[in-house]
Amino acid sequence: MAASGISRAARVLAEKIRSEKTFPRKERTDREKNPPLHVSLRGLKSRIVKEKSDLVLINKPTGLSVHGGPDVQYSVASLLPALAQKLFGRGAEPLRLCHRLDRNTSGALILARSEEAAHHVQELLREHKAQRVYWALCLGVPSPLEGIVDIPIIERVTPGPQKHYKMTLCPRFRASSDGALQRMHVSHSAREAVTQYRVIGESTGASLLELRPITGVKHQLRVHLSLALHCPILGDHKYSHWGRLAPQKPPPSVLHALGLKLPKARSLSLHLHAAQITLPASPGHSPIVLQCPLPHYFLNSLRDLHIPLPDLQNLAPSEE
Repeated sequence: MAASGISRAARVLAEKIRSEKTFPRKERTDREKNPPLHVSLRGLKSRIVKEKSDLVLINKPTGLSVHGGPDVQYSVASLLPALAQKLFGRGAEPLRLCHRLDRNTSGALILARSEEAAHHVQELLREHKAQRVYWALCLGVPSPLEGIVDIPIIERVTPGPQKHYKMTLCPRFRASSDGALQRMHVSHSAREAVTQYRVIGESTGASLLELRPITGVKHQLRVHLSLALHCPILGDHKYSHWGRLAPQKPPPSVLHALGLKLPKARSLSLHLHAAQITLPASPGHSPIVLQCPLPHYFLNSLRDLHIPLPDLQNLAPSEE
């Protein structure tokens, strides 16, 4: 009887200790997910890498949404009015987004101080006059080592029990069983998508690619790398499988180099970074080159994989 009482008391005490340990951890998680406004604003201000007369360049961190959504408390867009006052004083007009980056893509994001400046940058991007360069750390090595992927992209629902929407390839040609090329019907919903790529480093079953998108279709780089070149971006859990909603499974050589067990691979961030945007010269002015260094997690992965770190100074404008 006494032993039973001691056992029950010990169980109650153990449950109390567990609950006290768990509750603060949940509170910390909530604070990290939804930080106070002044913390988010200070963090965004610290990401400014360049200011010009009418433009502000931010090195957007991975995980920060550009626009709001159901589960998004703060986004770049929601912080722009407060950021403008922080930078330029009370009464300053809100900064304006010139373009967007996916939530999990890091790097160069241009903000404008006026509607006119924003419209100018948007027009340059729309007319493919602004040159963009991305770096992507990929699983595998594409063959050939450089080239152009010119395959339209369309949004489709995936088959199977976990139906969901993804962007996918809508090729103009397909090889038949005897090797002959067959012309395919291209849906009116498909969008032209062209990506120039080249391998700038490789090791341990992974490669670092320099990407220059000629067009700007949703998830274009991720789709072209995964489905056309069969080299998904490290940490791209969405496009590493077509019909499944499951974490990416990097090969053992990559996991070993990164010091990860397979279950931990689900925590890998997307290794896609907008490194540079070049705005063309205007009368009396030279081109504007806007560059953003890689985030720490990306740099650490390159070091672990023994892939040489890329140099922003070596990025030259493309010869278009």
